[in-house]
Amino acid sequence: MLKSTGIPTQKDLESVVPSKERLAKGPVAIMECFEKIPCNPCYTSCKRGAIKEFEDINDRPQLNVDICNGCGVCISNCPGLAIFVVDETYSETEALVKIPYEFSPLPEEGTYVTGLDREGKPVCRAKVVKVQNSKAQDRTPVVAIAVPKELSMVVRCLSLDDYYSDNTIVCRCEEVTLGEIREYIRKGYQTIEEIKRISRCGMGPCQGRTCSQLILEEIAKATGQDVADLKVHTYRQPTLPIKLGLLVGGEDDE
Repeated sequence: MLKSTGIPTQKDLESVVPSKERLAKGPVAIMECFEKIPCNPCYTSCKRGAIKEFEDINDRPQLNVDICNGCGVCISNCPGLAIFVVDETYSETEALVKIPYEFSPLPEEGTYVTGLDREGKPVCRAKVVKVQNSKAQDRTPVVAIAVPKELSMVVRCLSLDDYYSDNTIVCRCEEVTLGEIREYIRKGYQTIEEIKRISRCGMGPCQGRTCSQLILEEIAKATGQDVADLKVHTYRQPTLPIKLGLLVGGEDDE
């Protein structure tokens, strides 16, 4: 999968993710460099000697997690943007993930963004804690975001669009926001059929093909259930508005 898509497998990740015991001690670098290529800036930039000296320039970096303190100097020095720093001691419920970010504009500290996984799929709402963009970063800024602790090894990029904001439109057909869905769930509407009846989500032309999965995910998150265990609503054929003249054999003049 790695060679065909660029996305590491679970087996690939197991070779670079530190133990739970090490993660519980504080920030540490995660070196997701899986290909043998002629590259060693991570080694030359590490002043603590946490990265083993390369016997061959094509070697993959080997990190001594007991020496690494998660300073993050290696993040900006990696041409492949393959190094991250994870701090699972950030808070009781959140981890701090430092990400190399070469897009413009940069996010602002204190704002909320969407955390993306390695495939670019949105997985959580994240708060921007710090943005480092000094000369030391050499045009590769580092953005630190707070994410749910269970997603510390999942989030590896971000989108400036806050997909998880209460103002996000979930149902485009009926213009229902995510905030409204969350409020219905708090009031006790905890099945998609109940929410459909109270909000009309899923009753528009697309028949829920856009909003249903998003609503199920919110229900699962609020109730502690697995999305796969939740019952979906009844799908009907998509409908499109047509002129009455077409029904009586007339012609559409537009």
